[in-house]
Amino acid sequence: MLQPTVDDLWFVPLGGTGEIGMNLNLYGHNGQWLMVDCGVSFDEPLIPAYKRPAYKTEGPRESDLTSTGTTHRVVAPDPSFIAKQKDALAGIVITHAHEDHVGAIPYLWERFQKPIYTTSFTAEVLRRKLARSKLANRIPIIEVDAGETHQIGQFSVNWLAITHSLPEPFALKIDTPAGSVLHTADWKIDANPITGLPFDVSLYKRLGSQNILALVGDSTNAPKPGFSISERNCYDGLLSTIAPLKGRVVVSCFGSNIARLISLAKVAQKTKRYMALYGRSLMNMYSIAKQQGIWPDDLPITDPQHLGYLPPHEVLAVATGSQGEKNTALARFAKDNHPHLSLDKGDTVLFSSIVIPGNEESVGRLSKSLTAKGVTVIHSEDSTLPIHASGHPCEEELKLMYHWVKPTIAIPVHGEHLHLKAHAAIAKACGVKKHYVGQNGDLYRLAPQPSIRRQVVPVGRIPVQQE
Repeated sequence: MLQPTVDDLWFVPLGGTGEIGMNLNLYGHNGQWLMVDCGVSFDEPLIPAYKRPAYKTEGPRESDLTSTGTTHRVVAPDPSFIAKQKDALAGIVITHAHEDHVGAIPYLWERFQKPIYTTSFTAEVLRRKLARSKLANRIPIIEVDAGETHQIGQFSVNWLAITHSLPEPFALKIDTPAGSVLHTADWKIDANPITGLPFDVSLYKRLGSQNILALVGDSTNAPKPGFSISERNCYDGLLSTIAPLKGRVVVSCFGSNIARLISLAKVAQKTKRYMALYGRSLMNMYSIAKQQGIWPDDLPITDPQHLGYLPPHEVLAVATGSQGEKNTALARFAKDNHPHLSLDKGDTVLFSSIVIPGNEESVGRLSKSLTAKGVTVIHSEDSTLPIHASGHPCEEELKLMYHWVKPTIAIPVHGEHLHLKAHAAIAKACGVKKHYVGQNGDLYRLAPQPSIRRQVVPVGRIPVQQE
């Protein structure tokens, strides 16, 4: 069994490196492992694109077509490597509440049976997931506040506040006698977030004097120049886009983006429209935000059953389905089979989101269905105004982080190969001499001698059933 010694500090991604989604990361030191995040992906094949054979003139075999072409509703990383040595797993840390970081816990936790460390908002999201499963009240969840440090086996973990596209995102400073790592998880620099505090530059500048051995970081927007826009700018863009519209307005966004929901509620108030939420994930996140004191008391939400009776110019519907998923609220609007709301010619659908790589065809089909009904469709990529703000750092934000933290090694994660390569190039330009571009299953040896060993750990994807 592969086990780190007292001198070793290892990083092993089982999911989320070489792909976007279902993050599951392991850190190894002195005979123990620390798991960081445990997420899912949706509507994916069991063999990811970077593992598929490069077919030439002979074409694929029938067996290959079957293994790569069949998609599954919910897919998780194969956890067999760590499940087989769960006694060596010290604990599980969840950085934030996005599905690709927390969504696999209800399906995989019984294979580990270790305590979970996370913050209040994420803990509530997780508890509600577990309430629908046989694991309700069985998993020990230890709630952590910003700035706290917990000793989890051989690992000292410090929670560093950061900004992202939902409440309570955190980076982690992971300390061991063999070295220290900054695990950024998902982040951006947002000086004006709708929820939470602004990005704290001083927090990350202080890391520059703390001998950070490696930065394991978000690569999603590494190929994009400049800076990501703030959620405040997104509010301005949504208001300017929606204000002149006469018909019904439907906005589709990621269900977990509480800041976007608050912005849209403010837009509804400003434009004298009534806002309702369509889709279980949206209603659930709104309920959690209310419970946690994140949702402003002066922003009411209308019962979704009532919106269909209102004049079109008074309707602002927020719907799930921005990635073209079947049976979501937006898909049902397009098919004209939603029980509470119908769309007509003169209405507008805004995609306050980006198309996640791999979802282009499904989003395209959905857009065509809506357009065929006479509905105007506006995608964020085509809008002249900012109607979506990414939660991930662009090139200039990555440069700033490297200048502040000054790590010895850069390890790009959370992205497909082109994102990882772009991230590594930025790190190199910032003077980071060692940068390793790899994929799930690679063993990144951070100490004592930095190196990367390819495909040391067996990895894969497994389908899981929703409760």
